[in-house]
Amino acid sequence: MQGLFLEDLTVGQSAEMTRTADERTIQLFAEVSGDNNPLHLDEDYAQTTQFKGRIAHGMLSAAYISAVIGTQLPGPGSVYMGQSLSFRRPVRVGDEVHTVCTIKDIDAEKGRVTIDTVCSVNGKAVLTGEALIMAPKRG
Repeated sequence: MQGLFLEDLTVGQSAEMTRTADERTIQLFAEVSGDNNPLHLDEDYAQTTQFKGRIAHGMLSAAYISAVIGTQLPGPGSVYMGQSLSFRRPVRVGDEVHTVCTIKDIDAEKGRVTIDTVCSVNGKAVLTGEALIMAPKRG
């Protein structure tokens, strides 16, 4: 399976996906990551925090960015080199997280692509950042 080659990419090109941060996903993410912070898993505890209830792991939303990059833009064959993240709002249990990745810059000589990354819930950004990706070259 091969994704897009560097030569197929253009500034402004984007890809997106929507995933639900449901109970099962949060539980599985906690298990896989080892992040068992009660803010994500214990409603009684979470009620005592500034969020007044459980929230999804911030890195779960970041994983949705990785999914778009690894499966769509540029897709299979691309290599993640870096990612900045700014967490803007909490993601609540059951929220639909809409992830959009848009090519901002292409360095053809180095084979690197800079991608703006945004996750939003109900049209409001919950996570913003920028990814640096190595895209495979044709031939």
